[in-house]
Amino acid sequence: MPGDSSHPNRLAVLSGPAGVGKSTVVDHLRRSEPRIWHSVSVTTRPKRPGEVDGASYWFVNPAAFAGMVERGELLEHAVYAGNLYGTPRAAVAEHLAAGDLVLLEIEIQGARQIRAIVPDALLLFLKPPSWEELERRLRGRGTEDPEIIERRLAQARVELAAEDEFDAVIEAGSVEAAAAEIVALMTGS
Repeated sequence: MPGDSSHPNRLAVLSGPAGVGKSTVVDHLRRSEPRIWHSVSVTTRPKRPGEVDGASYWFVNPAAFAGMVERGELLEHAVYAGNLYGTPRAAVAEHLAAGDLVLLEIEIQGARQIRAIVPDALLLFLKPPSWEELERRLRGRGTEDPEIIERRLAQARVELAAEDEFDAVIEAGSVEAAAAEIVALMTGS
């Protein structure tokens, strides 16, 4: 699925540590920016309160996920905090073929896979205003056991060190400002 050099930012990837606000920023973009199509990832993790299958994620069991991998249905996939995550290939290909701007919200392992497959994809890193704020956000969700939160915080330290691998770094202070920066980077405006 090659990129299009006439519009090199058609495919963008938004990554960053858990709790930084990726989903919040993407939800804002869904409501405010119709030019950007957001891919819905597949995951084996349990649904959190308020999440909707097919809108938040496609929630599947590990056997179904393994079948998707075997059949080549995922553009990228990785294990994160003990769960499997992946991007459905067909929907992304369809939207890119239609000339749409496509945004993938995926973790860093997936972003690296996308870079290898689509070298001109725009990789965006959403970083927290501070470590303390990231920790507050993760603990404040109240949706995960303390052991899982500690695993996510340990992973976040590793992920923050990968910031230099990305084309642009966006601070996750204001949702509106972060979303506007993503739009500007993707549209060149």
